[in-house]
Amino acid sequence: MRDTWPLLKNTDFPPIMRNQIEILQVNLGYLCNQTCLHCHVAAGPNRKELMGRENIDQLLKILERPSIHTLDLTGGAPEMNPMFRELVLEARKLDVTIIDRCNLTILLEPGYEDLPRFLADNEVQIVASLPCYMEENVDAQRGKGVYQKSIEALKILNSLGYSQEGSNLTITLVYNPTGPFLPPPQESLFNDYQHFLHDKYGIKFDALFTITNMPIARFGSTLISRNEFETYMTLLKDSFSAGNLSGLMCKNQLSVDWQGFVYDCDFNQMLNMNIKNPETREPLHISDVLEHDLLNIPVRIADHCYGCTAGQGSSCGGALA
Repeated sequence: MRDTWPLLKNTDFPPIMRNQIEILQVNLGYLCNQTCLHCHVAAGPNRKELMGRENIDQLLKILERPSIHTLDLTGGAPEMNPMFRELVLEARKLDVTIIDRCNLTILLEPGYEDLPRFLADNEVQIVASLPCYMEENVDAQRGKGVYQKSIEALKILNSLGYSQEGSNLTITLVYNPTGPFLPPPQESLFNDYQHFLHDKYGIKFDALFTITNMPIARFGSTLISRNEFETYMTLLKDSFSAGNLSGLMCKNQLSVDWQGFVYDCDFNQMLNMNIKNPETREPLHISDVLEHDLLNIPVRIADHCYGCTAGQGSSCGGALA
């Protein structure tokens, strides 16, 4: 896989200062039942990296901070970490919102048949990858058969109360472009998804996030191999909107990797852009976070940050504008 870091490290992106941490986004490991072209963590079935008990215990201590209201679990397929359910159960006791960034097909894998019921029983909010509502586009990006499995999984979630009237169980779908271009307007795309999935399959969901593909990891490597990297970066920079700066996820979110090291965002994590102790310059670990005021440490930036400010903007919570 081609390394995009040398092409990103020199940047003129504006400086960013952090606010209080409200969201703890945790990568539980790179093990996944899928291998997707756009995956910025290069996850897959052969990855061995998984967060262990010591770091999970530290996470639970950080979640006791009154400012943190959300635990956002990602991967890989976060559900494939053997401690996923224990972490959910313990976090529930702390009265925080729990998000599972689910690829949907994991809900149909052998050994995970009871996972949908577990998620519903523990009021876990689902943020689910479905990069298009058309079957051929999804299968081209994520693998043959993924679309129909995703549809089946969404029907199971609906049957358990997700996205039903009066229910507090929500499903948010996530759209990623299938190539080197920006997502269409989030609201209009939500309407397209909603009409198509309901009319054809009877599926209900609550919201749609559009997320710009980042020029890093597997997607960035593909851009380089196709001689499209510079063209894509020009698109991102030409589409820069200063109005998106105030809503960037790095301002109120802390990203944690499977080893427990902390980052400004999930994308910085994939570029090994650690948050560093301002005195020792050593990477900060979650065990250090309780002792350090991150407000005094600037957000680390590089050219990939233009992906979050292009057009409507992009974050793990969808469009910014």
